Amino acid sequence: MGRMATGAGLLAALFVPGQATAEPDRPAIPPAPVLGLALDGKSFSLRDAFAILDGRPINARLAPDVAEAMDRTRAGALAALDSQRVYGWNQALGPLKDRPLSPEQAEQFQRNVLRSHAAGVGEPLPDDVVRLALVIKANQMARGTVGVRPAVPQRLLAMVNAGVVPRMPGIGSLGTGDLQPQAAAGLAALGGEAPVRYRGMEGPASAMLPRAGLPRDFTFQAGEALPIVSGSTVVAALLMQAVHRATALADQAEGAFALFMEATRAERGSLDARTHKERHIPEENAVAARLRAMVAGSGWMTEEGRRRLDPENYEPRIQDAVSVRAAPHILAGLRQVLAEARQALVREANSSTSNPLIFRREQGRGYEFVMGGNWDGSVMGHLADSLNAELTDVGVLSEGLSGRLLSPRWSYGLPANLAGGSVGLNSGMVQVQTVAAALVPEMQVRATPAGTLSRPVKDGQEDHNTMAMASVRDLHENLDRLEIILAVQYLMAAQGIDLIAAKMAGLPLGPVTRTLHAELRRYVPPLADDRYMTPDLEQVIGLVRGRRLVPVIPRPIVPRPAPSAATPGPRDPGVSAAAARRPAGTAR
Repeated sequence: MGRMATGAGLLAALFVPGQATAEPDRPAIPPAPVLGLALDGKSFSLRDAFAILDGRPINARLAPDVAEAMDRTRAGALAALDSQRVYGWNQALGPLKDRPLSPEQAEQFQRNVLRSHAAGVGEPLPDDVVRLALVIKANQMARGTVGVRPAVPQRLLAMVNAGVVPRMPGIGSLGTGDLQPQAAAGLAALGGEAPVRYRGMEGPASAMLPRAGLPRDFTFQAGEALPIVSGSTVVAALLMQAVHRATALADQAEGAFALFMEATRAERGSLDARTHKERHIPEENAVAARLRAMVAGSGWMTEEGRRRLDPENYEPRIQDAVSVRAAPHILAGLRQVLAEARQALVREANSSTSNPLIFRREQGRGYEFVMGGNWDGSVMGHLADSLNAELTDVGVLSEGLSGRLLSPRWSYGLPANLAGGSVGLNSGMVQVQTVAAALVPEMQVRATPAGTLSRPVKDGQEDHNTMAMASVRDLHENLDRLEIILAVQYLMAAQGIDLIAAKMAGLPLGPVTRTLHAELRRYVPPLADDRYMTPDLEQVIGLVRGRRLVPVIPRPIVPRPAPSAATPGPRDPGVSAAAARRPAGTAR
């Protein structure tokens, strides 16, 4: 108690003990500009996807030359039906694939396909995920290989542009084409009984589409329902959302670790660029470089800083625990899988993922149908499983680091339980840390790779299923858990810093850790005597979810060469001062 009395006095002087502070008033944020998209089947980017996921209004259309190419393919496909029996066109589906269909049955068959496949249940997918799935579907159709009229993707885009969002149930897809959720969207496009949301209201598409200024009815012609349901477009949209979320959490995991290093006055040697260069892992080098920038100039992470808490009994630490020294490697694993997922998702959004596909004949004139398995979502499913495993490892790391902060021995002198007043009379943050400990086994269970759990269905016709939807559902649940675990680490690391701040007087924190600490303290005061902790933790969870604790690392200032005859002209006016700062690890 005696050695922490000064620190407790400092807390009392700086903050009035109480609950988490309310968020200050902020100026109104102007509405985001409309995202204009010209879909050509080959140029859709993750930047576009992330803008949609962030709620940007959309004005999407087919690129000028797309409709003509789609019309040519459509005409070639209809002509090919004279001599070819084709799955989903003039033959039935699934285990009924050998049943022929007459031309007179074509339109009724399209309606029946959508009705029979729209059997999903569960909570609806988020509106922005649905919008993204429809845009991806339209972009894939724009490649001109599935045989639909241009009117089909135009109908989907008209709904997106008008703010009409089909209600897509989250349960039902096996990742072998997202049949159930995409069938729900197709039924909505028909203008029937399928529910849609528009301006905060939900109702049948037949009633809501006219409210949005769209024609109520639409007819799918021969072969057009199958491309609606075929392909793992919804898995792609959900995985894009997961990558978007995971990138922000990867940034914040690095920030939370940097705060932990300050609170425990960690050895800086584990970040030495020479060590990481010898491992030849680019992501590891990048993580270590960002961490060095966050704690650059810190006086806490020095021999003087480590000596301050108990100068008379101080002995050099030699090296920190494995979790501290290996953190850049662990965090790099997450970055590596994120990079792989980004590459795969860009390919997916600009690929033909339906079955069958229509191509010009390699020999002779005209077009032919080719039946294959491009709807398969196994690559995305396995990436989701890998990303989930990496996130879970980061969760295990974060929870362990938070646990170290509770122990005077493991934290090198922080008060037991991070108690701010009289230790013993006050229990401190021990139960805050337990929240993280409770979530880790849940993450570990949900990180079991669903992609290895295929089940045969439909009379053996679909005898291998990727289970990619289960993989992305588990992934999003673990993203929710990791947000909480990182919030625990942030809250506890900030408390550790405040408890020893008086003894560290005159020694600065690093530039980024100082900013992160100040941002957190705008909303949650340090803990002195025990208080109701749920509001504090919920406030920090909100900061993490709102990406408010993403570390911003200043770029190094590089002297600009003087203009010469070879390099004329002023500085690029499109580069602002704000461009010199960016969130850690954010993809450009």
